[in-house]
Amino acid sequence: MRMRLRGKWLLVILVWALLLACRSAPPTPVPTATPRPTATPTPEPLEFDGERAYEHVIAQCNFGFRPTGSEAWRATGDYIIATLQAQGWAVETQEFPYHGVTVRNVIGKAGQGSPVIIGAHYDTRLRADQDPTDPATPVMGANDGASGVAVLLELARVLDRDRLNHEVWLTFFDAEDNGGLDGWEWIVGSTYMAEHLTVRPEFVIVVDMIGDAEQQIYKERNSDAALQDRLWAIAASLGYGDFFIPEYKWAMFDDHTPFAARGIVAVDIIDFDYPYWHTTQDTADKVSAASLEHVGRVVEVLLERE
Repeated sequence: MRMRLRGKWLLVILVWALLLACRSAPPTPVPTATPRPTATPTPEPLEFDGERAYEHVIAQCNFGFRPTGSEAWRATGDYIIATLQAQGWAVETQEFPYHGVTVRNVIGKAGQGSPVIIGAHYDTRLRADQDPTDPATPVMGANDGASGVAVLLELARVLDRDRLNHEVWLTFFDAEDNGGLDGWEWIVGSTYMAEHLTVRPEFVIVVDMIGDAEQQIYKERNSDAALQDRLWAIAASLGYGDFFIPEYKWAMFDDHTPFAARGIVAVDIIDFDYPYWHTTQDTADKVSAASLEHVGRVVEVLLERE
């Protein structure tokens, strides 16, 4: 009987020792696969998107009529500033009094080197004096104003700053479009800017009334011929020869004029064959995303190639 008890206790002690040994043993490491380094994909270069530009046309028209000094005009300028800042452009404003209101030019800057100005006006005409049935109503300005602004705002998104050899000034001129009304002059904002330049830009390109769905952009007679030739050659290389017509037709007094008058190379890209000019019919349904893209791509290629 004693021998059996002793053997039983020896067995219990042995089992207990084995349990303690298992608990104290270090865990067996589980082999893991070494992750392979992955290459960071190079982002695709952005290209001008006419549909995105058209959204900026709609946004401006949604503010309403935008003559200088109005609430909708102020909201449009603020929208331009916010859009530029969201894309990382440094923004400056140029404000001055004129006929009892404060005119405000907006300039977004990016890139390095000598400056170039790409401009459009963002104000609209106070009265549709070319409208045979409703000349007292303001102009919505979907093409005459908003189309050029839309091109510049989409350029702010897509321009590859590593490929820019100039400091690009995306310039939104104010008080362009009320000439001949209530004692106002034309091109007030661009004239003020040209008179107050502290550095000389390499060139100026103005885009105005370029969104017409029936786009016909002829060479403008008061523009620099050599720069025109480069722009029209780019258009042809992109397949836009039917829209950038290499013939002279109009001579315009536009936002490029005060710069050209100071001997600065300046070009006006304008489609003046627009039947709704300064009428109540200048609305967003007359503007084509494809037309915006034609002009935006040509300017984008020029700036990234220079």
